[in-house]
Amino acid sequence: MGVFDDENFDAEEFFKNFEEPSAEDMAEARKERDRIQHMPVMLKAKQIFELTKALVSVIDDEHPFASLKEMMMEDAIMLAPKIAGAEGGDLYSLRMESAVLIQYHAKQLSIQTNTLSYEKMVDQTYVKLLREEIEEFRKLFVKWVDTFDNMNDIYDGWIRFSPHAE
Repeated sequence: MGVFDDENFDAEEFFKNFEEPSAEDMAEARKERDRIQHMPVMLKAKQIFELTKALVSVIDDEHPFASLKEMMMEDAIMLAPKIAGAEGGDLYSLRMESAVLIQYHAKQLSIQTNTLSYEKMVDQTYVKLLREEIEEFRKLFVKWVDTFDNMNDIYDGWIRFSPHAE
């Protein structure tokens, strides 16, 4: 039986080796969080989220394609957490996995602007603005991904893009 079996869980045993983080560890964690929060690609992801939120707020809930609002918000909301996860993961394969998901959600959001335009769901000026922000994000994203260290990885047996693959 494992430590997480409900009937046999021993909280005292589980926490006996737990140490509170030192003030130095906490300061380092805050510094790293601040670094990530102020990265250009992260700042742009947050701008895209805010712009998307404002854009979908003016879409008529009675429009036949009103469900596009939720899809757009789902894609916009995924960008920043995936960036943070890639920065925290550090290993090349984990960072690339997050990068693929970020790319997917950004591209979906861009594609969804076509429906907004075709259906004339919002003022085209706002659609153009979102598209421009996504393009700026794409440029920052490419620069960011270029910083990933492909030598910092552990092959996990799944994908052979790692230089450490068997």
